[in-house]
Parts: sequence; structure tokens; C-alpha cells
Amino acid sequence: MIKKQAGFTLIELVVVIVILGILAVTAAPRFLSLQGDARQASLQGLKGAIDGAAGIVYGKAAIEGVETASTATNVTAGGTTVSTIFGYPTANAAGIGAAVTGLDTDWAVAASVADTSITYGFTGTPSATCAVTYTQATSGAVATSVVIDSGC
Repeated sequence: MIKKQAGFTLIELVVVIVILGILAVTAAPRFLSLQGDARQASLQGLKGAIDGAAGIVYGKAAIEGVETASTATNVTAGGTTVSTIFGYPTANAAGIGAAVTGLDTDWAVAASVADTSITYGFTGTPSATCAVTYTQATSGAVATSVVIDSGC
């Protein structure tokens, strides 16, 4: 009489568990870095929004003939009043904060240098090492934005 096997042997189960463990160890680091990648992508999106808004405001300032004004001048763009200097938004809530819709509500100020630059990070945990810094225009340079993602 031949006896049929009705299940898995202990050895087969151990082999499957070992294989699953190896897969988990090799795949886990790849999935754990997704949060950092998502933060970096969000920062790139914010930089694009800041650059786009600054360009639109500069165009509006040029149309109004105030793109060379060395003192803060208000420009209305898209129904919003934006404070500008040399045609670009100033580095504060009245400037770039007003130019980018949702910037002051969705992001937090991580650092600010009066009349020079402002750094926006993630709400709740704003950090200057995982943020976007906007530097307002000067007489010799246009406004710039830079992504800082060393701490993401």
C-alpha cells in the first residue's frame, strides 16, 4: 500500500521562509527610501511653482514698466497684489508668498533673511536642509530658487 503525502514537509516550509526573508532584506531598503524620494519630488515641484510665479510676475511688472524699480512696488497679477523689487517678487509673504497660491498655507518658513531670501520647508517639520530657498532679485541679478535636499 502506497501512502500519499498530504502537505508540505518542515524542510520545504523552512526553505520558503528563508527565501522570503532574503527577498525582504534586499527589497526593504528600496521601499524605505520612497519617503525621501517623495519629499525631493515635492521640493522640485515647489521650485517649479516659485520659478513660474516669479516669471509671470516679472512679465506683469514689465508690462506696467516697473521691472527696474529698486524699491518695493506692488503689481497685480492674477487678481493678487504682489510686492516686487526689480520686477520680481520680494522674499517675503507679500511677495513670493502672495505670488504662489498656497505657498503660505501648504509650506512653512524654515528660514528667512530680511530683504534677501526666504526658505520654505514642509509644514510641521520645516527644515533648512529639506527645503526650497528663494532669493529675491538685486540690481545685478535676477531672482533665483534653489532646492536643498541634503536632509530629506
